[in-house]
Amino acid sequence: MNSKIVEGAVAQFSKLPGIGKKTALRLVLHLLKVDEQNVYDFSKALLKLKTDLHFCSVCHNISDETICSICKDTGRNHEMVCIVEDLRDVIAIENTNQFRGVYHVLGGLISPVDGIGPEDLNIESLFVRFQRNEIKELIFALAATMEGDTTTFYITRRLNGSDIKASTIARGISVGGELEYADEITLGRSILGRVPYKL
Repeated sequence: MNSKIVEGAVAQFSKLPGIGKKTALRLVLHLLKVDEQNVYDFSKALLKLKTDLHFCSVCHNISDETICSICKDTGRNHEMVCIVEDLRDVIAIENTNQFRGVYHVLGGLISPVDGIGPEDLNIESLFVRFQRNEIKELIFALAATMEGDTTTFYITRRLNGSDIKASTIARGISVGGELEYADEITLGRSILGRVPYKL
C-alpha cells in the first residue's frame, strides 16, 4: 500500500473484534468516499463513547447519566434483580420483553484459571444493595458454564441464611451457550420458566 495514512487507519480498524485486514480496508475506502461531515460525526460518536458514557452507579449497566434509565424506571420491580455477566446480556434479555425487574451487571465471571476472583467483579456493590433491603429475589442469568455456576455458587453461599429468593433461568439455554447468541423466544421462556436455586 502506498499510503501510510490509509495503512494507519486500516491498522486501527483491524484491532476491532471480527474485523480482518480486508474488511478494515473496505471500511477505510468507504470512509474516503463519504463527505467530511459524515466522517466527523462518526469520529465524534466514537469519542463520546469514551468521554460521555457512564456506568450506572447502581447496577453497572451503561448509561448516559449517573443512574441508568432501567434503575430510574418506577414501573419496574426493583425488588427483583437479574444478575448478568455483561452489558450484552442486558440487551438480550430486554429484547425479549419478558422481564420487568432490574439488573446487576457483574462485569465478568469468577474464573480462577484466568486469575479472575470475586474482587475483580461488581459483587460487593450487589451486597450493598442487599444491605439496603432493596432486593427480595435474585435471578441468575449467567452462562451455563463452569465459570457461570461457580459465580452463582459464590454469591448464593454468601446469602446463606437470608430470606432472599434465588432462582436461575431455565436451562432452555444450552449448556456452554452464551446468552447473546440465544434466540429471543428461547431466552424469554428461560426467564419465565426460571427454577429455584437452593442455597
